[in-house]
This record gives sequence, structure tokens and C-alpha cells, in this order.
Amino acid sequence: MKQQITKFAFALIAALLTVSASAHSPSSVTLFRNADVVTMNTEQAEASAVAVRDRRIIAVGSDQDLSEKFASAATIIDLNGQTLLPGFIDAHGHISFTARTVVSPNVASPPVGPANNIDDVIAELKQADEQRPGEDWIFGFGYDDSLLAEGRHPTRADLDKVSTARPVGIMHVSAHFLSCNSKCLELAGISAETPDPDGGIIRREANSKVPNGVLEETAMAAVYATLPQPDQQTRLFLLDKAQDYYAERGITTVQDGASQLGEVALFEKAAELGRLKLDIVAYPVVSYIAENDVEISHSPSYKNRFRVGGIKLVLDGSPQGKTAWLTQPYLHPPHGQNDEYLGYPILKTEQVQKHIDAAFANNTPVLAHANGDAAADQLIKVVKSANKKFGAEDRRTVMIHAQTAREDQIDDMLAAGIMPSYFSAHTFYWGDWHRDSVFGKKRAERISPLRSSVDKGLKFTTHNDTPVVPADMLRLLWASVNRQTRSGKTLGAAQKITPYEALKSVTIDAAYQYFEEQDKGSIEVGKLADFVVLDQNPLNVAPQRIKDLEVMMTFKEGHVVYQRSEQD
Repeated sequence: MKQQITKFAFALIAALLTVSASAHSPSSVTLFRNADVVTMNTEQAEASAVAVRDRRIIAVGSDQDLSEKFASAATIIDLNGQTLLPGFIDAHGHISFTARTVVSPNVASPPVGPANNIDDVIAELKQADEQRPGEDWIFGFGYDDSLLAEGRHPTRADLDKVSTARPVGIMHVSAHFLSCNSKCLELAGISAETPDPDGGIIRREANSKVPNGVLEETAMAAVYATLPQPDQQTRLFLLDKAQDYYAERGITTVQDGASQLGEVALFEKAAELGRLKLDIVAYPVVSYIAENDVEISHSPSYKNRFRVGGIKLVLDGSPQGKTAWLTQPYLHPPHGQNDEYLGYPILKTEQVQKHIDAAFANNTPVLAHANGDAAADQLIKVVKSANKKFGAEDRRTVMIHAQTAREDQIDDMLAAGIMPSYFSAHTFYWGDWHRDSVFGKKRAERISPLRSSVDKGLKFTTHNDTPVVPADMLRLLWASVNRQTRSGKTLGAAQKITPYEALKSVTIDAAYQYFEEQDKGSIEVGKLADFVVLDQNPLNVAPQRIKDLEVMMTFKEGHVVYQRSEQD
């Protein structure tokens, strides 16, 4: 009965808004016409025109009807048959981290960067050494041992070839490893006598305790503590550039899914200065290395396009880096590990329980990074326990990545009120690596089990985890639909979903993940005018062509935040 009343209330509001639109002067209206509108609204799936006033949609319908109704609209945007969709929603990513990569040496492998081997990595870093003589650090991002010809992480000895006088560090593409030169290790205070921290590993030279430069998980924290921070103006400038990057890809709501408190302060300052052109939602990490008792205040409402959406927990590592926590051994264990190696947890179960209980007690939304199925078991266990203590309310706890979720875990997530956000772009970027080195064929074929989730009625989102992979939403859709690897092979055809189901995961269901489905995610009367314009309709082209579609324009609340130029 309550649900029926709620639906009636929203229908009444929508009707009143429509009546208001017809009575109001059209001089303040923007009319999008001659469009192929994909509404993501099952009650009005198709349209060809949309009218907007005061940041919100006031009418959705046929081109003929709305053109007559709003003939004297202040602004008429003729889309010439191009496709109008709800703005894409970044279900998980790191805009603050992305902002920093704008000026970092790119040591990624193709198609993202130039590094095919370790010599290429060294060459990029040497170029930075020559171009930035006044800076203390050289810090690159994106190297990928699975794609480098040597099939290994660059070490201290490799990076000492760049410089022994300046600290040199490079972040792994997964952000779960860091490789340092000797100066970097020295500044971080990491030596043969330094023990491995809880939840991390300092890799060592063979038959020695001497660090080889490669740091896993929490072992990276000592380096982070020594990195110099740009001044506020530089950070604001980089944030501007990062917003442009997301807008160019049709994204209107962006996540900072592992914020430090300093980054929250930066977003608040940018919001205060009116420098946010997109909505940004931050989830500060409350525990990564050890217990952290800092209280996080979250809000369901934006202030100048920024809000803290909840908290973030990190339960394990990376499958491509072989630090994700599994219940069955890796196909080929990483450096220094035996055949029974399962990866490892970042936090003890009692620590996770403490943080989940505190969040549930305060009705604070939770994002929990869990790549391996053992980490998924840990999260499901503590959420079930917290539900018993605090009641099974609508909390929408999000299992971030959920790469190796088993069929029984999909059932458990559905029962416990957990919503997975799948990193389905992995099927392309690391699908071959997962099949041949990480999991073996059987397990690799069901990474990101989208079809199983659809069939069981488990609502989910998909994401790029940018800057881990580029914020290319069309390639993300393509990956979810086709599950094609770099080598062109299909990885788990049984887990493919349809283009419409994939679109739901970055529009209306992503809005639901954020508790924002009443404002975003579909083109309906009363919702914000957040739109992306594509050159063609992803529901009508051949599935293999989805990644080749182009973003032509992006609108945030009816205002253009990106428009493709002839030079793009």
C-alpha cells in the first residue's frame, strides 16, 4: 500500500509539473527536438523531444507535440536525429586520483600508454627527469606487469637507471602496487629491517631481506606519507581538468571512491568557489592500514554539486595483481608465493564488523572493496550480522568490484541487501591474463557475473574504476555486452547481458546505488536535465560497434559542459 501511495504521489507531482510547464512562459524553456530519446523509463521508453526549465525536465514526448507546445522556447537544440540519453553515472572511480594523473608520466601499456616493456617505462621516466629538473619527485602511473614484455614488476634496480639522486616511484595500474627506486625507499624509511605491515608485503631480493622496490597494498603507505602535495591552486586546476575529462565521456555524476580528508576539503573548497561543473560524491576511507576513529558526516543532499555519500572500506587487493583474497588458489602464484597462495585480507573480520556496525547504527552508506570471493564472504558475513543487530533497512551497501562472486554469493547479496558494482571492463583489459595466469578458464569465464545477477533479480552497476582504466563508458557498455578480451576471444559468453541491461547499470540503476533515482538516471518529468548525446543509438547498432560510438555533447542540469568540436 505504501509503495502504491508513493507511486501515486510521484505521478501527481509529474502531472503538476507538466501543467505548470504549459502555463509558464516558454521564454525560459530549452527544447531538445528531433532526437532519438532513450528515456530508460519503462513507462515511456521512446520519445523524440524533451523540454527543460530551471534545471529540470518539464516535458517528454513527440517532436511534433513538444515543438508546437514550446514553439517560442528561448533555446531550441535540434539534435538532427542523434541519440539523447540520461547522463552517465560513474558508479565507482576516483576523480581526485584521476586529477593527479593528468600531470603524471604515463607508463601504461597500449592502448592507454606507450610502455611495451620495462625499457619503455624507464624512457618515459627519464624524459620526465629531463623536463622537470626543479621537482623533487618523479612519480608515474599505470605500469602493468601483465602487459610488459618481461612479465614482471619494474624493481628498484630498474628505476635506479632513471635516477639515484631523485626519488622515483611508479604506481601499478591497479593502484595496489608501487615500485620505488633506492632514493624513494630511503625517504620512506623502508629497509631490510622493516617488517611487512598488516595487510601488505614489502617484496625482497631473492634469498635476502633487502627490499627489491615493489610494495604491495598497505606497504605503500610509507611512500605516500613522503610524497609532496601540490598547492591548493594547482589541485583546483587539476580538478578542473579532471572534470573536463569526465564530461567529455558523457559522465554527469562522478565518484571519489577512496577519499582522504584533505581531498574532501578540496572538493568543499571547489564547491564553495563554484568550480564544480559535475556532481561529485566522495566516500572517505575510514580504515585502510589500521583502526581509524575519525567520524565521517555524510549527506543525501548536494551543496554546490558536492556531497559526502558515505564511507569506504578496502577488504582485499587486486586480481590482476594477485593480491585479491580468494577461497581457491591462484592458477600461477605471484613472486615468492607457493601453490596454495590465496591472496590476503586487508582487515581482520572484527575490524570490518566494527566499521559496518558503526555505519549501520548511523544509517551511513558503505562502499566495500571486495575483489576476491573470500573478501566477498567476509563482507556478506558482517552485513548479515549487522542486519540482525540494526534491522534489515534499505541501506544499499555496495560491494565494489565483486569480480569473483560465486552463484551462492549472488543469492546471499540479494538476501542481505548488498548491491554489487562490477568492474566488467576487466573482461577486455585483463581477460586473457585472468584466463591464462590468474584464475584458469573456468573461474575466469564468470568474472563479473552480470547475467547471473540479472537472472536472479540482483540489481547492480558497472564501472571503470578510473584512473585504473579510462573513463570510457561506451567501452564499458561494450565490455558488458560482448565480454571480448584484448586477443579478441570471448570470455564467458554465458555472462553476457543485453545493451539495455548494460545501459541500466550506468544510468537508472547507478542512480539507485546513490539513492538518487528520483532525480537522475532516466529522462522523466521532474528529474534533473542531465543528458549525454551520442552520434548513434547503442540499442540499435551491432553490439560490437558500441565502443565506437561518439559522445557529441554532455549537459549538466540543462547546461552544456562538453561539446565535440571538429578537431576532436
